[in-house]
Amino acid sequence: MKILHLLASVDPRAGGPVEGVRRSGMAMRDAGHEIEVATCDAPGDAYLAAFPFPVHVFGPTRSRYSYCERLAPWLAANARRFDAVIVHGLWQYHGLAAWKALRKSEVPYYVYAHGMLDPWFKEAYPLKHLKKWLYWPWAEYRVLRDARAVIFTTEEERTRARQSFWLYRARERIVPFGTTVPSLDAQPLREAFLTAVPGLRGKRIVLFLGRVHAKKGCDLLIDAFARIASRDQALHLVIAGPDETGWVATLRAQAEAAGIAQRVSLPGMLQGDLKWGAFHASDVFALPSHQENFGVAVAEALGCGLPALISDKVNVWREIEADGAGMVAADTAAGTEKNLLRWLELDDAAREAMRAQAVRTFNARFRIETMVSALTALLETRGGPEDVRDNPLAALHEATQPSR
Repeated sequence: MKILHLLASVDPRAGGPVEGVRRSGMAMRDAGHEIEVATCDAPGDAYLAAFPFPVHVFGPTRSRYSYCERLAPWLAANARRFDAVIVHGLWQYHGLAAWKALRKSEVPYYVYAHGMLDPWFKEAYPLKHLKKWLYWPWAEYRVLRDARAVIFTTEEERTRARQSFWLYRARERIVPFGTTVPSLDAQPLREAFLTAVPGLRGKRIVLFLGRVHAKKGCDLLIDAFARIASRDQALHLVIAGPDETGWVATLRAQAEAAGIAQRVSLPGMLQGDLKWGAFHASDVFALPSHQENFGVAVAEALGCGLPALISDKVNVWREIEADGAGMVAADTAAGTEKNLLRWLELDDAAREAMRAQAVRTFNARFRIETMVSALTALLETRGGPEDVRDNPLAALHEATQPSR
């Protein structure tokens, strides 16, 4: 098959969706499929050259909505070159462009929600949710309604997605997410990381790796770490990732006020060998997120043998808890502290057993091959039998709209 992926951007700082397209696309290419990407990036953006597929760019854009007027006409003109188009994410123009160009086309389009329908956003940002409501009936609702399938990575994500907007209609499918962990020698990777980030040699590292954003609960992690740090002077907290909102200064001040500034490192975004070195140099992975669709870094940590200490707002928490590949608690400072304490109280044998279970869980649930198989089956059957989820108000809304 020939597949086109649509993203607002392939900037690696955008997080999980970009990395997901990179990993799944490479695996599908290895299986014999052809992959292309279209984005609203600007020609010449530095990160484009490193992306492993042909990228069609239609920027630059001047707003967070990433409006690019040439995208929809290009899709309409080129759709027949592809067997399927996959839209990644909501609330930006590339989804509406797909709807405009493809809703009456023979070429189906699919939408990965990537957790962007989670009701947490409604509760955390009520004013933004109101703004989305003004936009929803005329754009995003139609994008989802007319997609051949709306793809969720877990049952938890699918169930929660139905709670955000009472006007909702979609053909829902679950395609378990998968990723890869490179089979490289861990020792030189570990050494490269320890050399790059001073002061970590000989420490027991608690690692957070992801976007440094309020949604991720980094402040909870600092608070909880401050409460348990006295139990072991070798403990050290690493919070690694891009800072999109200028939050790092606040986190540093929080660590200073708690008296643990010398035991917290914020090295910024780690890529390539340094990223994998961070996993292999650490003792446990922590993600006390308030909302997490899947958490690519969670799966990567498991694949590197790191138990995951996560909140029950990370949508794979049921699998982690059921397998004993980590620990789960509430997305609060107390819940985060509880996870850290339970992990610290394990004896050496139990800790090693949990590390071994982390790898088994990755291999059984989160390998890229599982995702490729499920996604390929979905695309080859063009969505399969309909499983439409809606509500009576959706039908009423459609009845009052002019025919398309």
